[in-house]
Amino acid sequence: MRSPFKDRMNRELGWDEAGDKIVNRGVNYVLDAKISLLWLLGYVPFHSFRRLIFKLAGVTIGRKSTIHIGARFYQPKNVSIGEGTIIGDHATLDGRAPLTIGDHVDIASEVAIYNSEHDIHSEDMRPIEAPVEIGDYVFIGPRAIILPGVKIGTGAVVAAGAVVTKNVPEKTIVGGVPAQEIGQRQISDFKYRLGRFRLFQ
Repeated sequence: MRSPFKDRMNRELGWDEAGDKIVNRGVNYVLDAKISLLWLLGYVPFHSFRRLIFKLAGVTIGRKSTIHIGARFYQPKNVSIGEGTIIGDHATLDGRAPLTIGDHVDIASEVAIYNSEHDIHSEDMRPIEAPVEIGDYVFIGPRAIILPGVKIGTGAVVAAGAVVTKNVPEKTIVGGVPAQEIGQRQISDFKYRLGRFRLFQ
């Protein structure tokens, strides 16, 4: 008996394929509901409460690190944040592939870090996932965008509004669209600690 199911490309699916897709769709609905709740709770103006909720959702958060109000996650269980790191308000932290953020990292407001994108050359625009790694003592300016597969080295700086499409070596300052090297950080040994977080933001 032929299956009545078709995929989004209008190709006929076998019963097994259709069953797998139905189960997968159900799992995704549950995940979507969880993420929506997490986004809403991310607006509660109490740092300690948000930190607890994010940890319960699967985010690894190091000692003395904070995520300010309005953070958005895509699959929180793959997001890992080191110690003493501050993430600004309304940041997007993708977790569809591993996202690793080091110690004493300063991520400004409205930064978006993605590790999943569409393959624009495939006929079905299938997703491509690649991990993102941000080293210790990195500074990322407001509204910068980090794309999948990027590794940012220790002490690097990403200027405000930059779109980072390739790896950034340690201590390198990048800016622009796409981001290019614009300087080198003049510091030999990173020992500083970031200031305190805003308790109710």
